[in-house]
Amino acid sequence: MEQAKIKALKQTAAKVRLGVLEAVFSASSGHPGGSLSITDILTYLYFEEMNINPAEPKMEGRDRLVLSKGHTAPALYSVLANRGYFDVDLLKTFRQVDSILQGHPDMKHIPGVEMTTGSLGLGISAACGMALAAKIDGKDYRTYAMLGDGETQEGQVWEALMFGAHYKLDNLCIVIDWNGLQIDGAIVDVMNPTPYDKKLEAFGWNVISIDGHDFEQIAAAFDAAKACKGKPTAIIATTTKGKGVSFMENQASWHGTAPNAEQYAQAVAEIKAAVAE
Repeated sequence: MEQAKIKALKQTAAKVRLGVLEAVFSASSGHPGGSLSITDILTYLYFEEMNINPAEPKMEGRDRLVLSKGHTAPALYSVLANRGYFDVDLLKTFRQVDSILQGHPDMKHIPGVEMTTGSLGLGISAACGMALAAKIDGKDYRTYAMLGDGETQEGQVWEALMFGAHYKLDNLCIVIDWNGLQIDGAIVDVMNPTPYDKKLEAFGWNVISIDGHDFEQIAAAFDAAKACKGKPTAIIATTTKGKGVSFMENQASWHGTAPNAEQYAQAVAEIKAAVAE
């Protein structure tokens, strides 16, 4: 990938991170840690990978993304806003009673949201259904699902993984956001779902492991997913919870905590400084 393209993606990802912070700060609630860890991957999907049209959110043949880890809605909302699905200023209304931007994605009211999610484990099941529907209808759109690593402790996730492999859903690509932390601490201490690669391979999936903040690796992984035939692809993305904000990084306490005014100002300054380097 050209360096100019990487630079542009990093700048876009910074805007998305700023939107995440603005939403959570404005609401005085939300989930910044896991939103910041998936920002780079969502940025690549919406600005490079997916066949979508913000002017026509329900376009026939569009690619779909299901945010299975629905509590990280600030990241999805920010990338949708920056991509042009709705006004970026709407992020300031996050979690307000009269706002369309609820605490979890709502497919009925938010342009670009393909599935209402929040109850962990449900999103990947819906994504499997979308992918199977495309196969049945002879459509060539692709379906993506973003899962949290803590979410993979849910039994329904593994049922869906069996389903995806059984029906050879090679038009389905899931991403596991492996930041290693959930609200109660390290995932391996709460209920260890690893090793992901060996388990998913045993379930019949094509497995790719990447650094979830490296755009070259992200691009190569999605290219490989499209090239794989006869089985679905799982991208295991090693990420940093709270990526981009020094005092949030690798801290489980920032799973569902909003910054105060001083912390917000510092976080914004750090993200802007990183892009200016």
